[in-house]
Order: sequence, then structure tokens, then C-alpha cells
Amino acid sequence: MADPLDLQRISAALRRVGWVRFWTQLVLGVVVVGVLLFNNIGGQIAARADKALGLGPGLSLTTLSFFALLFSLWQGWLIVRCGRALASPVRPSRGETARLIKRGLLADLIGLTLAAVGYQALAGSLFVQASMQAGFAFGGVMTTPGGRITNYPITSLEMLSVLSNTQVLFAHLIGLIFTLWMLQRISRTA
Repeated sequence: MADPLDLQRISAALRRVGWVRFWTQLVLGVVVVGVLLFNNIGGQIAARADKALGLGPGLSLTTLSFFALLFSLWQGWLIVRCGRALASPVRPSRGETARLIKRGLLADLIGLTLAAVGYQALAGSLFVQASMQAGFAFGGVMTTPGGRITNYPITSLEMLSVLSNTQVLFAHLIGLIFTLWMLQRISRTA
């Protein structure tokens, strides 16, 4: 059993780190949702589906990673509440606290995995698109059988898609770091 001073320190640490984790992930999540909405409303990617083949799956995985981020945010809020409860007379057990933190850890790991695979899809698609630039990789101007010059420039909206994926990846990485620290802190024996 931990002494009261140690419980106060753990409670303060969980609240402080939980808030930092929550607000950092929230700010990055707002950026991600803004970019994803801008991509969907803009509709330029859907109109260019034949030219930007991998952006659809990449954006889908980024969206799934964003939903994992929402679950991670909820877990972060619960961690803050748990930190408050540790300072009260009716406090959760170490096991309950560890399970709560592990759920946040799992959400961040799943989100990190989805974002990494989505990043690969986005980067691969943009690489193929960049290699199809007129005169770039294949030497000379590329033309269709009808003689039309084909040039598929990478647009700022497509780069914004990569940025949204990078933001959600970073949000999950921040959550993972803070969650591992909190798990180590409560697992430390007195």
C-alpha cells in the first residue's frame, strides 16, 4: 500500500500529465479534422481519383486513426478524472488505474499503426504521381496514345492530406509517450 504522500504525488502527476496529453492531442486532433473536412468539402481528390490512386485508402486510414484519437482523448479525460479520484477518500485501485492507462496505450498503438500504414499509402501515391511528372523520371514528355501530354502535378490539397496524416501520427506518438510514463509511474514500487 502506498503512503498518502506518494498517492498525492501520483494523483498530481496523473492530473498534470493527463491534462498535457489531453490538450496536446485535442489541438492536433482539431487540425486533423479541419484538414480532413477541407479535403472532403474540396472534392478535388475525388475528381482526380484516376490520377491520385492511393490517396483514398491513405485518407481512409487517416480517418480511422482519427477515430482512434477520439477514443484516446476520452481515455485521457478518464485518466485526469482518475488522478482526481486518487486524491479523494474513495480511490480506485492500482489495478483499475493501470487498466485505464493501458486502454489509452492500446488506443494510441492502434492509431499509430493505422496512421503509419496510411502514411505509406499517401507517400506511395504521391511518389507515383511525382514520377509521372512530364520529363521527370522517364525522360522527356509523357504523352497518351492520342498525343496529349500527361502531367499530374501534386497539388497543395494532396500535400495537406499528408500533413493531416502526420498530425494524427504525432498526436498518437505524444499520447503514447505520456501514457508509457504514467504507466511506469503507477507501476513503480514504493
